[in-house]
Amino acid sequence: MLSTTPADRPAAEAAISLLYESAGLSPPRFRWVSSPLIALTTGEPGLSDQLGQRWRGLDGTVPQALWSDVAADLPRAAQMPGRLFEMWVATPLLSSWSNYVQPILDAAHGRRSPLLQWNTRFGIGWIPAWSDVRYGRHPRSMRLWDALAATVSACGPWWWPDERLCIVSDPPETLLMETAGDHDEMRPHCADGPAVRFRDGWELYFWHGTRVPEWVITDPTAAAIDRESNVEVRRCAIEHLGWPAYLEQAGMRLMATAPDPGNPGFDLLLYDLPRNERVLVAVNGSVERDGTRRRYGLTVPGHLDDPLAAAAWTYGLSRAQYSQLLHRT
Repeated sequence: MLSTTPADRPAAEAAISLLYESAGLSPPRFRWVSSPLIALTTGEPGLSDQLGQRWRGLDGTVPQALWSDVAADLPRAAQMPGRLFEMWVATPLLSSWSNYVQPILDAAHGRRSPLLQWNTRFGIGWIPAWSDVRYGRHPRSMRLWDALAATVSACGPWWWPDERLCIVSDPPETLLMETAGDHDEMRPHCADGPAVRFRDGWELYFWHGTRVPEWVITDPTAAAIDRESNVEVRRCAIEHLGWPAYLEQAGMRLMATAPDPGNPGFDLLLYDLPRNERVLVAVNGSVERDGTRRRYGLTVPGHLDDPLAAAAWTYGLSRAQYSQLLHRT
């Protein structure tokens, strides 16, 4: 899934053809594309809208063949390793899949793509069974598992079958990821350029897993942030620019600062905003995975003029109660 190696086209076509034949279908014609951006528009004339939706053969016959013999051979001892595998491997892999593949396909087609549904159902959706298969691989199903593994190895998740035609895309040439979450899920992120770039020049920008316009990464300014209507994009741009720089560029007045009792070594900063609002800038009490601490801003009522009182308000506490905190997260 995370490979940037160019696709092995002969190996991919051979493995996918075996899956078609196992479903009782003739091997398809293959059409290779340079990125998912043009996958839907490269189908047969008049059929591009249906691509990825007509999987009657591969979506039914092949799964049945994969599982019928495997299920009969599974010992009870496989159930616990299977659950552990699902918890520690399959679940984070599915999350990584959603964080990585889904935004790319959505960006390519401007909506929730039917291509994503195909990949999830046929590819990653069955991953938990790999743990069980090692306990009872029947020769008939083993051949299909090997074909599926060979397909993923040769071209990654970037293939979509129709009954007569299979579209296959080359993997991206650039893919920059970071780990996040309790199970080390992967998500695209790059602070100084595109996180994903395909060989035809199509590129996407991500800030900690959120897809953003190019300016958020290459030229974040307070003026551009104020023009942005999308709240998530604004948040990412402010994080990248930094709250102090954003507030300074926006002409916000620093009213007061105070040491944060719940986060020793860091200060609370209270800024005055128009429309009788204020922003409290604080530093996260917990350390991020990369060892840094995230700085964030919280809107507070305009009558608050003390940083400690503003911080207490965000927790529903009094100023005196917040002042006694030993540590906050």
